[in-house]
Amino acid sequence: MRAEREARAEPGTGTEPEPEPETEPGTGTETRPGTRAGRRAAAVLMLVDLVLPVGLYYALRAADVGYVAALVVGSLVPGTGTVAVLVRERRLDSVGLFMVSAMLVSAGLSVLGGSPRFLLLKGALLMVVVGGWFLATARGPRPLALQFSRPLLEGRTGARDVSWDDLWIGSPRFRRVWRVSTVVWGAGALADAAVRVAIALTLPIDLAVGLSGLQYGVFSVLMLVIMNVYQALAGLHDPRSGLYPTPGVGTHR
Repeated sequence: MRAEREARAEPGTGTEPEPEPETEPGTGTETRPGTRAGRRAAAVLMLVDLVLPVGLYYALRAADVGYVAALVVGSLVPGTGTVAVLVRERRLDSVGLFMVSAMLVSAGLSVLGGSPRFLLLKGALLMVVVGGWFLATARGPRPLALQFSRPLLEGRTGARDVSWDDLWIGSPRFRRVWRVSTVVWGAGALADAAVRVAIALTLPIDLAVGLSGLQYGVFSVLMLVIMNVYQALAGLHDPRSGLYPTPGVGTHR
């Protein structure tokens, strides 16, 4: 099929055939994050990691299971989807390492916890780890916000024909956008942890579990809004902004 695409390119115009979508081996299903299949996979992961644990907790409580047992069982659910993807793809990049580490920390805290209040604080402690990890990478060669966003945005926003590797090397403004984004994500995760501590220590346990699960969604939406506003003002989505080289200048993919 690729040969047929290349054969259709108009001679002498420099027109390149459109790249073929990435597919899941053996299925022919697109797995690119921006595709319908990618959005469906993300929705399934959100269901497994956020909704199912809370629903399972309340189902166990309705069956007169104790607080601690219900919380421990529910805490075993998140991360299973991520592990399944890593096993299937047989690779572990920085994002995958981050997700696996977060899951292991969560599981370890569940095992160590002996009281329901401590187990409720597990979410806060996990967000502290998340926030600290973001902040630790902010000045490094590849900030964590860049690693998470690149599969979703590179080639789909801004100067679409420019490699982000080249931008990282040649554009201080581009580096600044992702360093600031990483710091904001880290600070947001630490603020989220503080709210979780207040919820875990002051509210009834059954109510706190539901609010803690809801808070993941609220936090994600709020941070995405903040990030999109900041990155739009910084020019990330505008191919004419100073983040990108002018036409004919710079290295392209």
